[in-house]
Parts: sequence; C-alpha cells; structure tokens
Amino acid sequence: MPKLTIEELIKQKENIKGRKLRTQTLKVDSLGAEIVIQEPKRELALETLEMAMDDARSDLADPHIVYHCVIEPNLKDPTLQKEFGCTEPTDIVKMIFRPSEISSISGHIMELGGFNGKAVTKINDDIKN
Repeated sequence: MPKLTIEELIKQKENIKGRKLRTQTLKVDSLGAEIVIQEPKRELALETLEMAMDDARSDLADPHIVYHCVIEPNLKDPTLQKEFGCTEPTDIVKMIFRPSEISSISGHIMELGGFNGKAVTKINDDIKN
C-alpha cells in the first residue's frame, strides 16, 4: 500500500471534500425486512457519544442515532409518527425495533461512520524514533 503524500492529498482534494455519506442495508429479523442506514455526520456521532457517557441520558443515545441515521424507511415521516402516536420523534424507534435491534443498528451506524476504532489498521509493531 502506498504512503499518503501531500501531493496525493492535493490531487484527491475535490473527492475528499465532496464525499457522500455511505449507506448500508441491514436485515431486521423481527420485521422480516431490510432497512437502510447512513453513516452519521461527525457532529451527530459526537453528540451521541456524549449522550452515551452521560448517565442521565445514556438510554437515549442509541434511539437518537438510529432515528437520525435510518433513512429507509424514513422514521421522521409525519404520517408514520402520527400513526404510531409518537409524543417525541425518537419514540418511533422504540416502537418499531426491539431493544437489542436498536443497540445493534446503532453499532452498525457508528461502525459505518468509523467510530468503532477499526477505521485505521496497524501495519507493524515497530516503534520508530
């Protein structure tokens, strides 16, 4: 694998700046259907991580990121929200998905966004000074 250089970064500038958010399809067994998730924007991911570390809001973190990053079906759809009688917009997440599914979907979203520590791979164990 080639080393990343300044020249290569400059050559890829437009591609890097114009990156689209990646998507992924997941199968939800309890619904017998697929959903599409989108990687979170940095601000949303950091907000979710902050929520997860706050004891008073930690149980809201997974539904929060799932609500914002499941793009098919659109969980923000007003008709869907009304039909399910949602008081808060994120209520729809807990109504549609089982708790383990919410956690799993959230994990896939954070992984897709590179917030799982696996986005960079160590090449060797040598430490150079």
